[in-house]
Amino acid sequence: MLGSSNVVVMFSISGCCMCHVVKQPFFGLGVGPAIVELNKEKYSSEMQSVLYQLSGGQHSVLSVFVGSKILGGIETLMVCHINDTLVSLLKAVGAL
Repeated sequence: MLGSSNVVVMFSISGCCMCHVVKQPFFGLGVGPAIVELNKEKYSSEMQSVLYQLSGGQHSVLSVFVGSKILGGIETLMVCHINDTLVSLLKAVGAL
């Protein structure tokens, strides 16, 4: 439901400095992702369990979905930003 109305969805933890840093490339590009702060959600542990399964068993404080597909966590997102594939990915799904 959340992914159907938002091209970019981020699951993060409020107050996490790395989550804050990772959000900046999106804001800098003018993309306003839907942000779910897991520590404020009623079903946080269940959500984290599903995110763990969707990410192939990788633990990450942050999970990013682009175009209803999981992009990954902090490391993957930063690699996409550094190697300039983030912009083309966002254009492909209509976020830019």
